[in-house]
Amino acid sequence: MDPLRIVFMGTPDFAVGILDSLLQNHYTVVGVITVADKPAGRGQKVKFSAVKDYALAHSLPLLQPTNLKDEIFLAELAALQANLQVVVAFRMLPKVVWEMPQYGTFNLHASLLPNYRGAAPINWAIINGETETGVTSFFIDDKIDTGAMLLHAKTVINPQESACNSGQKP
Repeated sequence: MDPLRIVFMGTPDFAVGILDSLLQNHYTVVGVITVADKPAGRGQKVKFSAVKDYALAHSLPLLQPTNLKDEIFLAELAALQANLQVVVAFRMLPKVVWEMPQYGTFNLHASLLPNYRGAAPINWAIINGETETGVTSFFIDDKIDTGAMLLHAKTVINPQESACNSGQKP
């Protein structure tokens, strides 16, 4: 097996922990893909994603495509010569992207699939009063959160936990 050359795709704080773990465990991350910068808040100031902030702080090559099927983006992605892609809290990828690397593309999803497919799985588990949740990693296919599963890891949701960044209930 060739040494891993990983492209990481993600956006929020949740994804940063996984990217950091890859670097801390000495994996070669050849590129990071995250959302394009956009204005946010009352002042409509441009805000970077948490993944972009991390990538810049660690001098990782960064791409921020607005269209994942754009020929220029696809050429830039291919030029990174990744043989594995890791996706955490990003968006649905077109087949041309997830089929690109030799070893495939897998996603780490913040729920025990098949429960809570799609966006905001942590929030929905808490809103629905679940007592446990977890993560599932799986190879991406052409549907949302349905590919061949690699790993399930459970965790307890304590009654005082919330999905708020502050850790306090709204």
